[in-house]
Amino acid sequence: MPIYEYRSSEDGACEFCGNGFEVMQKISDAALEVCPRCGAAIARLISAASIPKSGPGLDKHNLEKHGFTQYKRAGKGVYEKTAGKGPSVIKDD
Repeated sequence: MPIYEYRSSEDGACEFCGNGFEVMQKISDAALEVCPRCGAAIARLISAASIPKSGPGLDKHNLEKHGFTQYKRAGKGVYEKTAGKGPSVIKDD
């Protein structure tokens, strides 16, 4: 199950929701609308996904199978393709 972040921007929100909090919810669950502690209006935040740096999900075959391209840093501003479609080198010109 994914972990969602919520925060209130209302004046008078409690410390819990004013600083933001996380909730583990099913994808099919509706987003929370009010703080469970003080009842202030809250909004779900957009945050970066957590992707493991290694493991069977990130091998070359699996990346290409699912349409991903992977690059590895080869120098300052230079990246070489290690898996997938796309240019073999990306340079910061």
